[in-house]
Amino acid sequence: MDRHADLGEFLRSRRARLRPADVGLVDYGGRRRVPGLRREELARLAGVSVGYYTRLEQGQSPNASDAVLDAIARVLRLDDTERSHLYALARPAVAASRRGTRPERLRSEVGVLVESLGAVPALVLGRRADVLAWNRMAHALLAGHLDFTAPRRPAGRPNWARMFFLEPHVRDLFTDWERKARDTVADLRLIAGRHPHDTRLAALVGELTTRSADFAALWAAHPVRGCAHHTRTYRHPVVGRLTLTDELLQLPDDEGQRLVVFSAEPGSASEAALRLLGGLAAGSAESDPPASRPTQPAR
Repeated sequence: MDRHADLGEFLRSRRARLRPADVGLVDYGGRRRVPGLRREELARLAGVSVGYYTRLEQGQSPNASDAVLDAIARVLRLDDTERSHLYALARPAVAASRRGTRPERLRSEVGVLVESLGAVPALVLGRRADVLAWNRMAHALLAGHLDFTAPRRPAGRPNWARMFFLEPHVRDLFTDWERKARDTVADLRLIAGRHPHDTRLAALVGELTTRSADFAALWAAHPVRGCAHHTRTYRHPVVGRLTLTDELLQLPDDEGQRLVVFSAEPGSASEAALRLLGGLAAGSAESDPPASRPTQPAR
């Protein structure tokens, strides 16, 4: 990914969403060539020269000070997540490392934890949105059409972003697909800003941009937002509609990896549907031939 191009795209997208009146400028009417704030208007409000801001937006000022970035963030009304993203894009990135090419590993202790959460769906996402592990419940909820053992094979791991945008089965699962799509891209944008030299992540973005018009449009809009928790309604092909809350928990010893756990409101119809799904998932596990049953935590 081109960090300099991403910086310019991000700043232009944030300028475009503001009107002069939003920042206290008088709009004398007439036709504006660009939507939102002009470069010179933003530069004046931030207290920098137009030339300097233009170079920053073009990725030619890699050593912008905290004061300048804070001033720009203030004028653009960036929230905390967007401000952190601005810093990640504007500052020189560390040299590329082997982490940009090698598959992620899952600690065996985390694999055991996921399996132990058998009563609720649980999975682990890597920083590239690869599914590193899931229990039977998460597999039955999200991807029962896939091989349960797929996350154990680094070359064939399911990728959540790829599944979400390219597989009709997953798309049909969400009643609020558009909102979920924006959240997925916003989260991936944030991750990409933190890992500009990750070649596997860049390849994923390139693939999705080429193969999904929905992804390409959302990526161009440059949404930025981290995922922490959501409540969504699912349209499951077997147990019907159910409303679940998902919590995304950062794994502190595994950079970028997150544990995702789903739960239903106690006593609700969704909880009953989740129990039914659990029974079906358990039955599926019992019907597996011995050679395909898990014998050790995923790695």
